Amino acid sequence: METLANLESFVRSAECGSFSAAARRLGLTPAAVSRNVALLERNLGVRLFLRNTRGLTLTEAGERFLQSVQSGLDSIQGAIADIKVNAGQPAGVLKLSAAPGFGMDYLLPLMPAFLERYPGVTPDWVFDSRPLDLIAGGFDAAIGAGFELPPGMVARELAQIHLIAVASPALLQGKRRPKDPSELAGFPNVVIRSPLTGRMRTQIMRNSVGVEVTAKQQPIMLVNDPDALSRAVLLGLGVGLIPVPQAAPHLETGALVRLLPNWYGDVGAISLYFTSQKLLPAKTRAFVDFVVDAFRAQKLPQLFSAK
Repeated sequence: METLANLESFVRSAECGSFSAAARRLGLTPAAVSRNVALLERNLGVRLFLRNTRGLTLTEAGERFLQSVQSGLDSIQGAIADIKVNAGQPAGVLKLSAAPGFGMDYLLPLMPAFLERYPGVTPDWVFDSRPLDLIAGGFDAAIGAGFELPPGMVARELAQIHLIAVASPALLQGKRRPKDPSELAGFPNVVIRSPLTGRMRTQIMRNSVGVEVTAKQQPIMLVNDPDALSRAVLLGLGVGLIPVPQAAPHLETGALVRLLPNWYGDVGAISLYFTSQKLLPAKTRAFVDFVVDAFRAQKLPQLFSAK
C-alpha cells in the first residue's frame, strides 16, 4: 500500500509542474518530494514523469494514474482538514497576497481583530500588484482581481470594482467640467499601462441608463502601477481613472473630486483566491470566513460601487 506522502507528492508535482513548486506547497524540500515520487514509481514499476530542465511532463501512464488517484486524495485530505477545523484552533503561518494600496487600506486594518480571535495564526503578507502564481508561490490565499484560476484553486467574490474619473481641486480650478468621458481628452491625464501587455489601457465607461462611451485620454504621464496612478493624480498632474476603493478616502477628505458623477467603468470582481474548499486547513478557512464577514459587516461592496 502506497503512503499518503508519496501519493500527495505525485499529485501536487503534477499540478504544479515541478518538484520545487510542489515542495513549497507541501512544506517539504524538493529533494524529499522527488524522493517520494521516485519511491512511488519504483513500487508501481512504471515511470510517471518525464524529467527535463524545463520541468516535469506526465507520461501516458502518469496521466491515467493522476486521474485515478486525484479525487481520492482530495477526499482524504478534506476529511483531515475537517477534523482539524472541528478539533483544534487555527494555527500556523498563513501566506497571503494582495495589491499594496488595497491591502494596506482595507485588509491590514482587519488584522488586529483577526489576530485577537486567532492568536495561533501568523499572517505572512506579500504586497504585490502583479498577478502571481499562487500555487507555485506557496500562497494560502490571495485577494485581488484578474488572477488566472489554476487547477486546485477557487475564487470567492467579495465585491465588484468600478473605475471613476477623479482629479485634484487645483487641477480643475477655472476649468469647465467634462460632460461625458469623451471630453476627458481636454484635460491632462495620467494613464496606466497594462502590466501584461505594456499598452495604454482603453476604458469604456457607462452611465446610469447604460449608454457606453470610450474615455478619451491624452496622457501627460504613463505609469504601470495603480498606486502610482493615485499618487500622481493627488499631486495634480492630471485626471485619472481610479478604482473606487482607492479613490474613496480622498473623495471623503476633499483631496480628490469626482468628475462625471453618472459615469463609471467596470473592472470586474475583487475576489478571495484559495485552494479547493475540501483541502482548506483551519487557518485558511478562518481567514476566508473572517474577510467575507468583515466585507459584509462594513458594507464594502456598496462602498466600492460607483452606481
